[in-house]
Amino acid sequence: MGFDTLKPNEIEKRSFEIITEELGGRVLDPQLAPIIKRVIHTTADFDYADQLAFSPDVVAHAKRALRSGATVVTDTNMALSGINKAMLEKLGGKAVCFMSDPAVAAEAKARAVTRATVSMEHAAVLEGSLIFAIGNAPTALIRLNELIGSGAVSPALVIGVPVGFVNVVESKELFIDGDTPYIIARGRKGGSNVAAAIVNALLYQIVTREGF
Repeated sequence: MGFDTLKPNEIEKRSFEIITEELGGRVLDPQLAPIIKRVIHTTADFDYADQLAFSPDVVAHAKRALRSGATVVTDTNMALSGINKAMLEKLGGKAVCFMSDPAVAAEAKARAVTRATVSMEHAAVLEGSLIFAIGNAPTALIRLNELIGSGAVSPALVIGVPVGFVNVVESKELFIDGDTPYIIARGRKGGSNVAAAIVNALLYQIVTREGF
C-alpha cells in the first residue's frame, strides 16, 4: 500500500480537499462551511454536516465579538489548550478556563454542585465581550442559560457542544431558537476538541482569510 508523501503544511490542505470531495454535491452556506469542515476535519465525522445548528447571522456576530477583543471562556483545559491563542491575541482577546481554580473547586464542593456550574458564575462577571465554548459539561450550559435568563450575562456567542449521555441533548436544546447567538451540536456528539475547532475556524476566517 502506497502513502501520499506530503509536507506538513500540505496535509491539512489535502484533508480539506478530501472533506469537500466526500461531501459530494452538497452545497454548504459559504459563511458556515469553514466551521462545518473544520469540525469534520477534527473528528473525521461527517454527521456534523447535519448536526451543527447555527443561529441567524451567527458568524457575523462572532466575528464582531472577536474583532473587539472578546474573552473566550471554556469549560475544560483541553478546549483552552486547543484554541489558537496567538491568533486570539492578535485581535486583542484571550481565552480562560476556571475549572482548575481552587476557589471554584472549594465553592463547588461546599454547595454540592459541579465545578462547571460555579465556573460559569465566575465567568459571568468578566468585563467585555464574552464567547462561551462549552465542550464537556452540560451543567455549564444549564447554568449559563439560567444566568442569561436572569440578565447576569449576555454572551456574544455560545458554542454548545458537550458530549455524553446525561442532560447533554436537553442542555443544548435550551439555546435553540433563543435570542443568544449560538452554534450548537445537536444530539450526543461533541467534545472539547469540537469546541476549540469552532473557535479556531472563526479565528482563521478573520486572521488568515481576511488578513487582519
